[in-house]
Amino acid sequence: MPSQSTHSTTVLAVRPLHGLRWYLIGLIFIATCINYIDRSSIGLLFTRFGAEIHVSRESYSWVGAMLLLAYTVSQSVSGRVYDRYGARLGFTLSIVIWCVAAMAHSLITGFAGFAAASFFLGLGEAGNWPGAAKVVAEWFPQRERAVGMAIFNGGASMGAVIGPPLVAAFLEPAFGWRVTFVILGSLGFFWLIAWLAMYRPLNSHPRLSEEERTLIFDGQPAKAAQASPSLAQILRHRQTWGILMARLLVDPIWWLYILWLPTYLKDVHHLSLKDIGAFQWFPYLCAAAGSLFGGWLAGRLITRGRSVNSSRKLVIGAAACLMPFGIFAAHAHSTGTALACIAVVLFGFQMWISNVQTLPSDFFSSAAVGSVAGMGGTAAGLSSLFFNLCTGWLVTHLGYSFVLTLAGVLGPIGAIVLFLLVGPIQRLQHQ
Repeated sequence: MPSQSTHSTTVLAVRPLHGLRWYLIGLIFIATCINYIDRSSIGLLFTRFGAEIHVSRESYSWVGAMLLLAYTVSQSVSGRVYDRYGARLGFTLSIVIWCVAAMAHSLITGFAGFAAASFFLGLGEAGNWPGAAKVVAEWFPQRERAVGMAIFNGGASMGAVIGPPLVAAFLEPAFGWRVTFVILGSLGFFWLIAWLAMYRPLNSHPRLSEEERTLIFDGQPAKAAQASPSLAQILRHRQTWGILMARLLVDPIWWLYILWLPTYLKDVHHLSLKDIGAFQWFPYLCAAAGSLFGGWLAGRLITRGRSVNSSRKLVIGAAACLMPFGIFAAHAHSTGTALACIAVVLFGFQMWISNVQTLPSDFFSSAAVGSVAGMGGTAAGLSSLFFNLCTGWLVTHLGYSFVLTLAGVLGPIGAIVLFLLVGPIQRLQHQ
């Protein structure tokens, strides 16, 4: 018979952690923040080391293309991995690959090494998105899913906010660009320790309270555990194609500013690396606000009695109307005006994406969410890869104004195509 002290220790070890889902999405927020610090540091530090390793602007567009190629392939592959093996192993694989690749940037001496390191960075980083979508679908009731997606998406914006001043004002001046890559790449390994300690699947988590379990399943159909459907089964639904087309049309906007904003500020507004670090954070802070606002607004509308269909479409449509502000940025003469317009664009984009990335869980069971989200990421990666390759040529021959104007029309077009294809936003009966 166990002693009283042993019994007390056992009870303490399995004591429920109230609000466990918020701790988990908080961890994913931090992972996404690290993801974007690593990613945005490439474009920022390129303004420093590009000439040193003899990589031109047009060659840099091919480096970005390699990153996006890996990101594109990895989205669908990662989605299947998360659906089959779960988020615990999936995030472990993603983190290890992208952090090692981020650190490998410290060793580059020319185009080939730069492209290879960026390729593996994209390969690892891509898994963060289908993984997060799957965790949100499993751990959040439907009315809170847009908020959960908004929190983790906010990590992308906050990473882009923190990255420039951290890198340009502190790490690079103090340690140089090579050591900076090593420091940034190591951050994910500290996160991984916390993830492995905290995360277990929903059905077997020892610290999930019955009260929270009831809340999570509120409004969801009671179903036995399902096997992940095949890609052919998923692609039979027009809702899948609506999500894919929306991501294909609109995601290049985000990647344009992630990969090219530092060079735009340097080439058009003649800012130094220090000045870029001082000002670039502002549009991404607005993007973080847009993510949280978009998630909050959709959840608020659903809570107040509006249908999921009307709530999602209202927020997505309003967000699409903000993204054409990039056209005004294209013709702005002052740096402040240009950054303000870009801030509106990124606010709108994150407001849009926090709801579009929730659509897989609105339409499909959790057994398919990772796969659908991953295919959406692949569609986004394909178009962003093509757009990025074109950007190098377009910037050289037609200028940044043409590129920003072209990107400005994509948001409304994407929203119209999405609404026409998906029909009413509701759980599909036959999957």
